[in-house]
This record gives sequence, structure tokens and C-alpha cells, in this order.
Amino acid sequence: MTTTGAENLTLNIAENATRYRYQMLPEDVVFIAKTCILDWVGVTLAGADEPLTKILLENEREQGGHPQATVVGFGEKLSIQQTTLINGAASHALDYDDVNMQFTGHPTVTVLPAVLALAEQHHASGQQLIESFVAGYETECRIGAAMGQSHYNRGWHATATIGTFGSAAGCGHFMGLSEQKMATALGIAATQAAGLKSQFGTMCKPFHAGKAALNGLLAASLAKKNFTSRADMIECEQGFAETQTDSFNPEKGKGDSDDYRIRENLFKYHAACYLTHSAIEAAAHIHREHQLSPEAITRIQVTVDPNSLRVCNILSPETGLETKFSLRHTAAFALAGIDTAAMNSYSDEHAKDRHLVALRNKVSVETSTARPQTAALVTVETQSGETYESEADVGIARTDLQAQWDQLEAKFHSLVNPICDRSHAADIVACIAALDTLSNTADLTTMLVKK
Repeated sequence: MTTTGAENLTLNIAENATRYRYQMLPEDVVFIAKTCILDWVGVTLAGADEPLTKILLENEREQGGHPQATVVGFGEKLSIQQTTLINGAASHALDYDDVNMQFTGHPTVTVLPAVLALAEQHHASGQQLIESFVAGYETECRIGAAMGQSHYNRGWHATATIGTFGSAAGCGHFMGLSEQKMATALGIAATQAAGLKSQFGTMCKPFHAGKAALNGLLAASLAKKNFTSRADMIECEQGFAETQTDSFNPEKGKGDSDDYRIRENLFKYHAACYLTHSAIEAAAHIHREHQLSPEAITRIQVTVDPNSLRVCNILSPETGLETKFSLRHTAAFALAGIDTAAMNSYSDEHAKDRHLVALRNKVSVETSTARPQTAALVTVETQSGETYESEADVGIARTDLQAQWDQLEAKFHSLVNPICDRSHAADIVACIAALDTLSNTADLTTMLVKK
């Protein structure tokens, strides 16, 4: 493992995390942050109806607690830690939340639940919320870049592990931690970071996001109270990097606080694992262009990066949740013309539908390192002897930010309108669009209910 330049890495990252101020944030960074928040609210309101969210809520109700922050979708208040756990898990329950390939993870679901709960409790302004969110987001991306791909490839769920640092930094920034205490918070986060990719397709995957948000909040709270930890836990001997990656490159974690990695944020437009999205896009393009019937198709080849096989290659999914992690089944969805943006597409019935299973059985998944990890090539052969190919790469961030907002606003309404009055949903969107003008974040959180 390369350790050159690793000295004081944790402290360097901590120093950067303390420096973010709303006034210094570029206009596009603020806009992207608000877009992340819009997307998060939509998937969390919809995720509030998921069984795992209701189980967690029931469990936390049994524990009792001070009413400090709002559980999204339910309107009731629990303690900050309880609310963070539930909202964090709910926001990842649909696996429809944003992504950043700097750490091959979901950045918003681990940071926003905690800083939003803090902001509500302390009646903080929208600007305070935005700057703390950006601090946490940038921190997890820096650490993820330093850890490299080996961490994820080993089987660690980076959203769970590296996301814990993001939550700690975002919360520590909100609490006004000094640079040294921020480094301590990152150390406390490091020793709690956990989560395994082998849990994909179960309730534990979204639970990872809630736990990362909660553990980061706890890390910052304890650091503020003078709880001790090593302040070099990323780079020290037997520390986070040495024990969890073979591709440690500390230089990638360094840089000035104006090097904004949030600009590389990627949003989901299909309600499945992100590494299925390029194959979905390519297969959907073939479906739109050629309108092939499933019966006319004899063979389908999906070519992806080898690492995808360890993430989303459930060969014969038996549940709707498992179909989200199946390259074969999602490709079948796209070629059958099924809407992969619709939540009800990922049902147990569709997992077992004999026509979809027959089409899925025509899919073979091959690997190649000739493309980026986020890219895919789909090849379809037909009974008439014709072959169609399409390639897509969803790993490229959008540059037309207003168009991106508009598309995500449509996604928001598709998720929220079935459970909220349309005018109420529109009010939520307007509130988030004007978030940086709010003097009290509670004006937003009190709106996040089904009505």
C-alpha cells in the first residue's frame, strides 16, 4: 500500500471541512446542493412507506426519546439520533438516490439526514444547512478518492463506511468544531465505519445509510464533548486505509476547499442499482429504435466492467428488491418496454413473470475492461439474423443544471404525488428552490409529511 504523502491526511481533510461558508460557495455548487436536497426529499417521502422504514420507526418509538426532529413522511418528532437513523434508511430504501463515483457510493443519504435533523433542532437557516451539507459531501468524496476502488471491490459498502466520515464532517461543521476536534470526529467515525456489499438486495443495504448518518452524528457529538480518538485514523498504522484498501492514494484526498467534488454528482433516473443504469439506457435505446418483440429476440449480451459482477449480477432474482441488483432482469425490463423509473416495476410479480423470465434467460453478462466502470454495451441478436448494438455511460455528470433540476422535479412529482396532494408537493419544491432564503430550516421539515 502506498503511503507517500499520507502524513497529516486526516488533519488536512478536517481543516478543509471546517472552512466551508455559504458566502464562499460558487453559485453552481449551491444549485447542485439544492438539487441533491430536492432529490433526497422525493426518495425519502416515497421511502417512508417501505416496510423497513416502518420497522425502524416502530423500534425507535419503543425506545422513547425527546421530540427534536421530524421523521419524514410521518410528521412526528423523535430524538435527533432516532430521526437520523430512520430518515437515512428511508432515503436509501428505494435505491433511487444520487451517486458519486469518487467513492462509488451514495453521498446525500449519509450526510443530509443528520445535518437536517440538527438544523431543525437548532432553527438554523437554509444557508447553514447548505454549507454543512457541502462540508460533509466534500469530505466523504475526498476520503473515497484517497481509498481508491480496492475498498469497494473488497466487499465494503462505501456508502456505509466512507459515508460515516461525511456525516461526521457535516455535523462537525454545523457544530462549529475546531480543526483538531474535527479530526477527532473523523477518528471516531473511522472506528465505527462498517457495511458489507453482500447485504445488497436486503433491508440491510438502506440500513447502512441510516447507520452511517447516525454514526457520523454520534462521532461529531462525542468529539464536541471532548471524547478522545486518534486524529490520524485514516493514515495511521492499522488505521482505516491500511486495514480496508490496497489502493490508498492520499494525494487524491488532499486539495483546497474550493475543489468541489459535488460537481460530479450523478442522479438516478432508474429505480435500480446505479451500475445497471448504463445497460438499461443502452437496452432502452434499442427498444425505442427497433421496437423488437421479446419473441423476435434470440440472444442478448450485456458487456460491463468486471467489478459490476460483485454488485448487481443476481442471475435469477426472486423478489422485486433483488431485481434492482440484476443486470439480466433490468435489461429484460428495458427491452420489454417496462418503465424502469417506476417503483412498481420492481415487484415480486415482475420478478417471477414468465414472459420476463423467458426474456431474462436470453441475457448473458460478459465483462471487459475496455470501458469505464460505469459504461455498458448491449448487443441484441434476432431471429431474422440482424444484430443491434448500443452503448451508454451514465457516469458523466450533467452540465445543464437547470435541465437537470427540471428532470428531477418531474421525478419528485412521480414519487410524491401518489402520497401527497399535488399542490403540497409543489410547495415543497418551491421551498427547496428558495432554501438559501429560509431563516429557519424547520419551515421546510414541517412540510415533509404525507397529506
